[in-house]
Amino acid sequence: MSLPSPRIRRIVAATAVAATGALVIAGCSSGSSADSIDKTAPKELTGTVSLWHFFTGREAGVVKSAVAGFEKANPGVTVDIHAGQDDEKLQKAISSGQNIDVGLSYSTAIVGSFCSSGAFRDLTPYVERDKVDLSDIPKAVRSYTEYKGKRCTLPALADVSALMYNKPLLEKAGISTPPKTLDELKTDALKLTTYNADGSIKQLGFNPLIDFYENSPEHWAPMIDGRWLDSKGNSEIGTSSAWKQLIAWQKDFVDEIGYDKLKAFTSGLGQEFAADNAFQTGQVAMQIDGEYRTAFIKDQKPDLDYGTAPTPVMEGLGNYGSTYIAGNVAGIAKGSKHPELAWALLKYLSTNTDAQVTMANGLKNIPTITSALESPKLEVDENYKTFVDVAGNKDTMTSPGTADGAAYIGTFTKFWQAYQENGGNLDQKLKQLDEDIDNANQLAGP
Repeated sequence: MSLPSPRIRRIVAATAVAATGALVIAGCSSGSSADSIDKTAPKELTGTVSLWHFFTGREAGVVKSAVAGFEKANPGVTVDIHAGQDDEKLQKAISSGQNIDVGLSYSTAIVGSFCSSGAFRDLTPYVERDKVDLSDIPKAVRSYTEYKGKRCTLPALADVSALMYNKPLLEKAGISTPPKTLDELKTDALKLTTYNADGSIKQLGFNPLIDFYENSPEHWAPMIDGRWLDSKGNSEIGTSSAWKQLIAWQKDFVDEIGYDKLKAFTSGLGQEFAADNAFQTGQVAMQIDGEYRTAFIKDQKPDLDYGTAPTPVMEGLGNYGSTYIAGNVAGIAKGSKHPELAWALLKYLSTNTDAQVTMANGLKNIPTITSALESPKLEVDENYKTFVDVAGNKDTMTSPGTADGAAYIGTFTKFWQAYQENGGNLDQKLKQLDEDIDNANQLAGP
């Protein structure tokens, strides 16, 4: 079994989009590229349609299997697949006018940029004409696949986060159940943390440092039901008492162990997507991670005795059982010469239950339609089931798109990294954070 390709962190994706978004804006007008479509969908589809996606190796084979289902249902159509095309390549290709029909991205961060610039076509005319019922798509997923009311993408699987814990280590420490609240998480983590004779960390119960593996503002947001931008697109992070409480809790956690000790310990840990991942080696007893980790463990550490549970929450603020969700999105490129074929393929990959189940079973990501989440064909073991359950939770949340590729998340992360190290006047620093985010959003445009 070959490994799933490393998942691109949302923050990295957002930064890449912000850096290259100008290519799209320069090459595409903001007007709709689908000025008119046929009043009815074609009765028979024929021709060749191109699909650009970022998957490689074994995962590219999974996508090919899903596409084969589309070709079987439409024998007159051939799908020309271009694998290994990351978001930057996709953006440059669309900007330069290459013949791309459907583009599949690994990041929701592109939605604001691609919708506002016109790089991806407005799908609403197709959705309305074909009476596509989008209610099968969970609310949070519907939210991140459109921008300011314009739907230019549909979802194609997602990532969600949850708590993973080492069962033998918890049992040895006398902990019978995984923590549900942040107070319990901290208490359990400190109990699980051991030290060497020189005072350095030997084993860590939970690493509280932001940007350790999947520790990020997005994946921690469900802890407090954290909100990002108001209805006008301005940051409300700095004025949120919930975010302030979470940041203060995390800083106290870091200080109790010691920032320098945590950094020294973290620097000696294995890479997140390598076989020596710290959770897989037992150096870290609990961590927030994505559903794809179950596939890594099955391949790299199949004898690891572990469990999964929803992300712990701050009592009175978070909704236990919810999560942060974001994932792959796909759209029809502005320059598509075969928009009806492109729409048919996109609709199949995004709304066909069997197609979503095929991809989810092969990629071990989360389906983005309820019918696939509930399908008996979906291969669900005990640990993967946690991720399926939180994905379908009514309180599961996402983060809004912006024209600069949700770069505010990167700004927030840098702020938090600096604060966990240096501290300071939190109120003052949060006020400056809002100003920095708002100024960047204004420069990015509508």
